[in-house]
Amino acid sequence: MDLDEVNNADLVEPLWRSLPYRTLQGHALVAGDCLYHVPPAHGLVQAVPDRRVDRQAAPNGTVFCSAVQHLTIKYGALTEPMPAAPIGRVWDSDLPVLRQVGQAVWDSLHGRGEPIIAEVCRLDQPAGHDVYQHPCISERAASLVATIAEMSKSVLVEPPDELVRLHQGHRMSDAGSRGSVLTTLVFVNGETRPLGYMTYTALARAAKQTDISLDSLCEMARMLLVKPSEFLGYCGLSPLWAATEEVVDILSRDIERPDFVALMEQMALYVNALGAWNLQLFPWELAPQQWTYRSMREAPAHV
Repeated sequence: MDLDEVNNADLVEPLWRSLPYRTLQGHALVAGDCLYHVPPAHGLVQAVPDRRVDRQAAPNGTVFCSAVQHLTIKYGALTEPMPAAPIGRVWDSDLPVLRQVGQAVWDSLHGRGEPIIAEVCRLDQPAGHDVYQHPCISERAASLVATIAEMSKSVLVEPPDELVRLHQGHRMSDAGSRGSVLTTLVFVNGETRPLGYMTYTALARAAKQTDISLDSLCEMARMLLVKPSEFLGYCGLSPLWAATEEVVDILSRDIERPDFVALMEQMALYVNALGAWNLQLFPWELAPQQWTYRSMREAPAHV
């Protein structure tokens, strides 16, 4: 594929800097025929697009990037009307292969096949895998950032043991009323996605793009991060909860603004990678085959 060096440069540059990397390849579950994955590109959280298009109308092969750390490739019809920031195109000669890849990833995700790991690098450089670590002012923040970066590096390509066990039906706590497992999986996914997509990314952007005081940001972070992370820890994601406790403890002490941004962006990547594995491991085969789409016009009236 070719990346656009002119349009949406704020999105393209963080992606270039993150190369090479490996990451779990995902597929849209409600939006139609598109692939997406989480790249370890922290700068995407802060990027401001200068051009958006209707991704439903964009040609197949269009590559998009977003502030929720998604690199998305459209390969067929999309159902979700959403403006998106294009950053490049898959070569026309590769579009037939792209459609085959899309089907393979769908089969992997929805058909409970083996996970597919995307390997992304420059055409003229070797492959590899690493996660950038933000420089920090305080030694404790730097140490925690390094720990979270290593956790992220691993979880981008391998499901963490706690998620595997949870999806295998092992109850690591009393989560799941009357011994149920599926309910816990649903709630874990429901808490993880907004924690990564919205909370950590919004706090990171607020720290760099607004004049909100650092004291206020730290207080907001403590208010927003503890409850969902503590719940996820109760459900079995104890490493996430332990990391969150460390983050919150640092925020309760003297901290510089760059360290706050580093912690928020590093945690955003980790949580978003966890969210990707939640979707990969989820037992989608439990959905009855007769649950097919009908428009609202076809739905029976309630009596």
